[in-house]
Amino acid sequence: MIAETLAGIALVKSAVDGIKGAISTANDISDIASHIDNLFAGEKQIQQERAKKAGVGITDQFGVNNVARDVIDSKIAAEKLQEVATMVDMRFGHGTWKGILAERQKRIQEAREAALNAKREAIARQNEIMENVKIAVGIAVTTVIAIGFFIFALTASAMTYSLFT
Repeated sequence: MIAETLAGIALVKSAVDGIKGAISTANDISDIASHIDNLFAGEKQIQQERAKKAGVGITDQFGVNNVARDVIDSKIAAEKLQEVATMVDMRFGHGTWKGILAERQKRIQEAREAALNAKREAIARQNEIMENVKIAVGIAVTTVIAIGFFIFALTASAMTYSLFT
């Protein structure tokens, strides 16, 4: 767990360092996009680690070191995000960072909706297949019964014919 948090905060710090090094020479936002992606990924790792702690033992969850580390890492990540927001807005114009955040949120929402739609479609396909199987089994049973009845009728007819001849 600690390694994941350290990886998250290390990713945040390295992303900020990369942005600082490239922002003055960046011609457009795509020049620092990979660093921004790493910044978001590191911040997400930190948040996920904090969320995971809800399921660990009380000693681990409420230990002074763990609480302090979680709070400090979260604050550092927030500081670094604000630092990057300021750098991006200063370099590319006021509101650029808010635009990035809005576009990111839009894409995350679209990805969630696409995953949900794919899941719904898979369930619908599965239900359709099950319905087709039910129909096929019904046809097979009906066919077997019809063949059985036909054989019975032929046998009964042959027996009746042989009795009268």
